[in-house]
Amino acid sequence: MIPAVVLAAGASRRMGRPKALLQLGGRTFVLTIVDTLTMAGITDIFVIVRDDTRDAIAAALPDRPGVRLVVNTHAEEGQLSSLITGLDTADAPGVSGVLVTLVDVPLVTPATVRTLIARAGSSASPILRAVHGGRHGHPVIFKREVFAALRGADPSLGAKAVMREIGVEDIDVDDPGILQDFDTPDDYSRLFTREIPNP
Repeated sequence: MIPAVVLAAGASRRMGRPKALLQLGGRTFVLTIVDTLTMAGITDIFVIVRDDTRDAIAAALPDRPGVRLVVNTHAEEGQLSSLITGLDTADAPGVSGVLVTLVDVPLVTPATVRTLIARAGSSASPILRAVHGGRHGHPVIFKREVFAALRGADPSLGAKAVMREIGVEDIDVDDPGILQDFDTPDDYSRLFTREIPNP
């Protein structure tokens, strides 16, 4: 079994407001991602949040079975702390790995999630990540054998150091959404104008 961990505990300083609550087609980013994961067949989804955004994000996730909000009490220590919070919460008998994605990468398709999970079942690689057009993005699957390395990683280097040391299998997907993250108001504005042709 591979549950999902959605990292949504960032401070959103550059955006100026919680990215989890940004709107996309009448739904928040966090609800969009949860629904994508659910459509891909994932039944256990852990959304890692900050204490000061927990209530607002909970209100954005009504009636979503299998979804659990988890507060990262060390969110100021960086993204690795949220990943470890997710690992510690999701780790249970029968869990072979976790699929990790970011709340500010909302355009990933269910097909991409299904492709990664299917490949994880046959691949000997302990880490798999989505790649499009030669560029890597999210989601990433970390198998159980790298959980200890992630928990022991240097917080200043994060999971990337573990990925460089252990190696990653890149999975090509026909999904530009894996590369599209939204960190600033300008990024968010482009979300609504990217398909409008120039005059």
